[in-house]
This record gives sequence, C-alpha cells and structure tokens, in this order.
Amino acid sequence: MTQHRAQSSAERGFTLVESMIAIAILTIGILSMAAVLGLSVGKTEYAEENLIARQKALQALESVYTARNTSQITFAQIANTPNGIFTQGATPLLCAGPDGLVNTTDDVACPASGPCAAGPECVVLPGPDGILGTADDLAMSLSNFTRSIAISNVLEADGVTVNPTLKSITVTITFAQSGAAPQTYTVQALISAYN
Repeated sequence: MTQHRAQSSAERGFTLVESMIAIAILTIGILSMAAVLGLSVGKTEYAEENLIARQKALQALESVYTARNTSQITFAQIANTPNGIFTQGATPLLCAGPDGLVNTTDDVACPASGPCAAGPECVVLPGPDGILGTADDLAMSLSNFTRSIAISNVLEADGVTVNPTLKSITVTITFAQSGAAPQTYTVQALISAYN
C-alpha cells in the first residue's frame, strides 16, 4: 500500500497555480514579441523616405565640396545669406538654378519629365514589375520634404577667435507623413578653404 501511494503522488501533474504562472509568462512573451513586431513595422514604414532624405542630404553636401574644389564658388561665398549664397532656413527641394547648387537664391521649380510633374523634385521608383525604366514606373513627389543648409564659423582652440579657413556645414532634410511626426535626417561636415 505504501508503494502505491508514492507512485500516485509522483504522477500528480501541474497545479492550477503553476498553470496560471506558465500562462502569465507565455502572455508576457507574446506581448513582447508583438511590441517588437509593431516597432519594426513602424520603422520600415519610413524606410524609403529615410533613404531619400539621406541621399538628398549627402548630395547637397557633396555639391558644396565640388563647387569649392572646381572654383565655381569662392570660400567666402560658402555662407548663408546675406553674406553668402545659401538661403537660410528650410526650403522645398527645388532644382538647382544656374549656379548648379541647391538651396541658393537662384533655385527653380523642377521641369516636368517622364512621370514627374513640374515643381519640387521627384524620384522615379520601379513599378509593380520591379524594373526601373519601364512603362509602369511610379513618380514620388518630394513636396513633403524640406532642406536647409546651415553654414557657421568654426572657432579656434581659444573658443573666441574665428578660424578663417574652416566652416561647418549642416544639411538637414525633414519630411512629414500624414498623421505622423516629422522625421529629420542631418549630416554635418567641415569644409576648409583649401582643396
């Protein structure tokens, strides 16, 4: 008889409390995974716009370096208006004017080309077939994007004297989606008077 009791107590199974604890742990795990999934979906929602913002910021920065290296503009012109040629504050992504630089006072509306209408810049994306350059390509207007180029002096080590051969350039691209907070991409670099 003693042997029979020992055997039945070893085969008891889980209690209600143990089952509830297991369900609670499982629920926390599932809710955590759902939160991570929601966060990743939210991040990929703006992946295309983030890539475009990054590309436009780097393009603007590189155009300033190229203009300086080719002597198209002088080092003194690399400043915000009224002393330089770059506009102050955020402006729409218009096409470069005669000087070939964006965010300057001579920027113009982009001409209509292909699937793009006249106005702010647009990018052409592959259509449903996934191939760029075919009839089903889609135009994405960048009218919800703005760009600002802020140029400032760099101070010497003493923190008072302005370094005459060095400037800081900050390019900020901001874009908005309906119902969401504006997203910003910023790139910053130093430019010297020397090529």
